[in-house]
Amino acid sequence: MNVVELHRDPRREDYEANKLAKRLRRQVGEAIADFRLIDEGDKVMVCLSGGKDSYGLLDVLLALREKAPVSFDLVAVNLDQKQPGFPEHVLPAYLSGLGVPFHIVEQDTYSVVKRVLPEGKTMCSLCSRLRRGVLYRVAGELGATKIALGHHRDDILATFFLNLFFGGKLKAMPPKLKSDDGKHIVIRPLAYVKEDDLAAYAEEKDFPIIPCNLCGSQEHLQRRQVRDQLRQWEKQFPGRVESILRALTDVVPSHLLDRKLFDFSELKT
Repeated sequence: MNVVELHRDPRREDYEANKLAKRLRRQVGEAIADFRLIDEGDKVMVCLSGGKDSYGLLDVLLALREKAPVSFDLVAVNLDQKQPGFPEHVLPAYLSGLGVPFHIVEQDTYSVVKRVLPEGKTMCSLCSRLRRGVLYRVAGELGATKIALGHHRDDILATFFLNLFFGGKLKAMPPKLKSDDGKHIVIRPLAYVKEDDLAAYAEEKDFPIIPCNLCGSQEHLQRRQVRDQLRQWEKQFPGRVESILRALTDVVPSHLLDRKLFDFSELKT
């Protein structure tokens, strides 16, 4: 039997890598323009977890900054939650190599989550609240005008379906959000970006991924189930997921049932 050796085509690989990078920059640029995520003179605090999404976010923002019509600064911030075995050297070495200003904030939220929640309970909600409080504080200390998070298209849609199925609300993650105290603006520049593209980009760029031992270790969460369903739809019915995302940008309050958004009582012939 003849064995045919499959040879890599470096030119083809470079072409695909460049196409992916351009697509990510275009989609992030569109989100920034559509929702006015970044303004002239902004100091954007990029929350870097060590996962593929936040690495991709920082990398794309660095590329866009070179040609952006507005001038803005970037500072990377990592919250060291004191998870056992966390490789403390990885992010400082990576960011120093990029020449990006950064701050590593040490706060033991890991022990708080493990102490407060019983084994097997979903950790994401408590963990995110603790992180958010710390990051808001740090943003104030650094004088950051925007806080950039690495949530992507699939995160937004999964949140929408979680609220729909389990919370009884039509609610997702907004691309731009003012904090409850009115002091901070949170932005999600990856709002139009697919998770699969970020995974491919992380592999291409060989980001030094740091696994999470809290939320990332819980394999059977409702969120994961919803995201698996989205992937199945994407595979079986190409275009369906994009259609759902477009629906979130074209809401018709008069054709829903929310009396707070539309005054049905005043409808008259």
